[in-house]
Amino acid sequence: MNAKSVLKYASEQGAKFVSTRFTDLPGSWQHLTFPIGELSEDSFEDGFGFDASSIRGWASIHESDMLLVPDATRVWMDPFPPSRLCVW
Repeated sequence: MNAKSVLKYASEQGAKFVSTRFTDLPGSWQHLTFPIGELSEDSFEDGFGFDASSIRGWASIHESDMLLVPDATRVWMDPFPPSRLCVW
């Protein structure tokens, strides 16, 4: 998939949220969830801003502004809350 096809897929599936998933340095599963309206083609280039100070081993509070750039090739609909699009 590419950014445009991800947006089309999300619309067809009725996604209401996008859940971005990743691992921290020790290997623990992390995720951030955004309203689907915040996902655009630019999101796959510019990323989502977040505060990394709350993630173990990433950054202290004075250097915690980070970007999480989703990968359009790793997308699926979460079967448990079916309105959630998952992106790595």
